[in-house]
Amino acid sequence: MEGDSPVRRWEDLDIDILVKILQSFDLFELTSGLAHICSAWRLACCDQLLWKTLDLSVLKSNFIKIPLEPYVYVDCQSDKTLTSLLKICLNLSSGNILTLIFHYNLYVSDDQLTYTAERSPRLKRLVMPAWNRIKKTGICRAIRMWEDLESLTMPTIANPPYVVEEIARSCKNFAELKIMGPCDMLFASTLVSFLPNLKVLSVRCTVLSKSALVTILDGLKKLEVLNISHCLITEAPPPAPKKILAKLDESILEKASRLRKFLTCMSDSCIMCQRTRNDEGLMRWYKYEEDLWKVDEVRSLAI
Repeated sequence: MEGDSPVRRWEDLDIDILVKILQSFDLFELTSGLAHICSAWRLACCDQLLWKTLDLSVLKSNFIKIPLEPYVYVDCQSDKTLTSLLKICLNLSSGNILTLIFHYNLYVSDDQLTYTAERSPRLKRLVMPAWNRIKKTGICRAIRMWEDLESLTMPTIANPPYVVEEIARSCKNFAELKIMGPCDMLFASTLVSFLPNLKVLSVRCTVLSKSALVTILDGLKKLEVLNISHCLITEAPPPAPKKILAKLDESILEKASRLRKFLTCMSDSCIMCQRTRNDEGLMRWYKYEEDLWKVDEVRSLAI
């Protein structure tokens, strides 16, 4: 006792106040051992308000590119760091994670993805731009566990039907897709075939053939928002010579007029359009501002 005022201990602090304080901590501070201080602090560290979003975009793999699949080799210590962080976060979150964000240079393995999916059954949004080390069976197994998934940010893949079909089969509320990379005719046709109820689609800063765009506009009848900002719109798909359109013709604009939002930018003075052209539609995000890859003109897809 000091005078008439009792000395209050940290563990006596109201849980709601403690949670409010912990909300200002970053991921590494939150997982640094605070939960081991006492039972009250552990209870606060496990509060679902802290774990609605698990943002791992601050973490990158230490890797080198290799000529054979999976085209990257990830340093063992880098893998151990990610595995350790996932175990702590997923243990504290108690299955309450709704949004999961990975950096485009964070190369998750099949085992890490499966471990994560098993412990985040309520996931609604996944941002995972790098799939190099994930096999077909791994991503499909994870998607089956994420029945509540509504939104996905993914890379371009060579064989999209298997994953899109799995989404259609397992995720009945799926509504938003962002593709970080070219969307060709196969990808567009796959979306039309398996995700006819898709409401939001973003394929910004990449190569998009006019035929794929027409397929999307004609086939996705429930689509409300389409973002093709800073895209290189080509007249004909490969292997035809690449002829880039300077502007969208009236037939495209007419088809897009039914959408609630049709987001485009094809300006020579736009920095992002210039960068897409310089990178030939395959954005080298590492060359630019650190968080530029997180930007999207569609608010619900931005990070």
